[in-house]
Amino acid sequence: MSDQSRLRPARRVASAILGAVLVGCGTASSGGVSAELTAAGASFPAPVYLEWIGAFRERQPAVTINYRSIGSSGGRIQFIALQVDFGATDSPMSNQEIADATAERGCAPLHIPTVFGGVAVAHNIRAVDQLVLDGETIAQIALGNITSASDPAIAALNPGVTLPDQQLTWVHRSDGSGTTSIFTTYLASVSEEWDEQIGSGSEVAWPTGIGGDQNDGVAAIIGQQPGGIGYVSYEYAAEVGLAVAAVVNADGMPVLPSSESISQAVAEIEVPDDFRFRILDVGGTGYPIAGATWVLAWTCGYPAAKARALRDWLRFGLQQGDEIARELHFAPLPAELESRVLDEIDRINADG
Repeated sequence: MSDQSRLRPARRVASAILGAVLVGCGTASSGGVSAELTAAGASFPAPVYLEWIGAFRERQPAVTINYRSIGSSGGRIQFIALQVDFGATDSPMSNQEIADATAERGCAPLHIPTVFGGVAVAHNIRAVDQLVLDGETIAQIALGNITSASDPAIAALNPGVTLPDQQLTWVHRSDGSGTTSIFTTYLASVSEEWDEQIGSGSEVAWPTGIGGDQNDGVAAIIGQQPGGIGYVSYEYAAEVGLAVAAVVNADGMPVLPSSESISQAVAEIEVPDDFRFRILDVGGTGYPIAGATWVLAWTCGYPAAKARALRDWLRFGLQQGDEIARELHFAPLPAELESRVLDEIDRINADG
């Protein structure tokens, strides 16, 4: 592997942290098309999107894509307000958001799933490299009811592991976040107390902890805070070398996040025609805290060149970007779902 290849992952994360990247890119099949696309949204898939843009640049430098990593909530807001050409979110639009978007644009928005990712429970517990947690225990930590690494509930899940008597500090997102939506939806599905007291969503009223902006902010706080523990996109945890917990899934198996375990989590899901779905009750060898991420696009209103460039970039990513996704610890779409999503991409600007 070349020095340049070894350095690429660090540059991906650094670019995502900067939050704004402007690069020329192009399509594999659109000879001479010229367009400028603006986009904003989730930090969760930003490393993948930036790499797809970079690889796509070699195909057609007359197309420019400016993707800003501002969080899923911000992406949906700017998309609905027609401030960007496409949005990006880890949480599908609500029925009300779809109604608002349709009224604003005069046509329906589309959800285009692109990759699957895992939300890791990362920690900075002294002298503990291998940690097992289950959903209820994670919920109790996030509720502030478990405050020590040596709590009996944690010890019961980690027989034979010497757990330090170290205070835990919960770390969470401070911005509206699809990563938060994936994580809290999981907690609400496995902990009745969490569901009743906190619930789920892109933003929740955290009862304890320190807030960090976007995935890189949370990862930085966990890394700097002794006893820090929180949730972050697995890509960010892996790139900065944070320890992550194996999480017990619905079949009672502790599973670490990885491209393979995330792929197993989505293997049996049923995806509806509107492509809005959640991943819950994961068993087998699947990692249980996983979710999709979506590009939001329109069925009308684009100039022809913009629509063509967006369709071709998405096709390129889905059909030729699988290895990039795996390198970044994401899981590509399964073949059958990819085929359906390619048909959905054809609907971009189909209504003129």
